Amino acid sequence: MTTEQTVSQRWENYQPSKTLWFWSMAGVAVVTMIVGFSAGGWTTGGTATKMAEDAARTARAELVANLCVERFVTGPNASQKLAELKDTSSYQRDTFITEGGWITLAGMQREAPGAADRCAEHLVAMEALPAIDTTVVEPTATDS
Repeated sequence: MTTEQTVSQRWENYQPSKTLWFWSMAGVAVVTMIVGFSAGGWTTGGTATKMAEDAARTARAELVANLCVERFVTGPNASQKLAELKDTSSYQRDTFITEGGWITLAGMQREAPGAADRCAEHLVAMEALPAIDTTVVEPTATDS
């Protein structure tokens, strides 16, 4: 009579030691963290805070730049100012926008970093100034 067991029988009879269980679980935890942070998109609290601050700064700059473009386009002598802006060297355009006052908004304590550059980029990319609709829409009475 042979005492050879099949693989499934050996698997059923196997009882690992506590040490093996501990190191297996520790290894699984480490591998999970490595995969999670490298490929799973996990972040630490500090990284998440930095990402949120960067997103807020970028959104603020884009908002101020869009308002700057609107103020520039609707301002007096906009066509002439646009031609001057396009003639200005690329590294001085943000100064042109800042000195023109288009980037300064009421209630702002400080400038939004990068907003003047974005405003200048948007303006220089324009082929021509958009047509501005100056008609006033009167509110209508609704039936109550």
